[in-house]
Amino acid sequence: MRNRRVYSGILALAFALMFALTLAFSGNTEVNAAEDTAVEATEADSTGQKALAAGIVVGLAAAAGAIGMGIAVAKSAESMARQPEIAGKINSTMMLGMVFIETAIIYALIVAILIIFVL
Repeated sequence: MRNRRVYSGILALAFALMFALTLAFSGNTEVNAAEDTAVEATEADSTGQKALAAGIVVGLAAAAGAIGMGIAVAKSAESMARQPEIAGKINSTMMLGMVFIETAIIYALIVAILIIFVL
């Protein structure tokens, strides 16, 4: 039970960090039309910041997902070794959990794409 709380806390911290970094690196590109050279410099800086934010978002989500998947596989293998008669049930539950973890990673990828092309 304690391990679940620790892993949930780590995952929540990772998502909070991704959100904070997304806000920090997205930047505001609204500038007056009279400052043409400043606009070009700001757009170049903003593009780099967006790429950095997108990379951090996808990297953290993939790392957190990989850690979660590794823990899930280890625990399910341990459970199947203890009770081989319900290995099918454990395997199907593990696969359902893997789908949810992978969905969270895909959502992070979508957020990264939105950062690059929309913000």
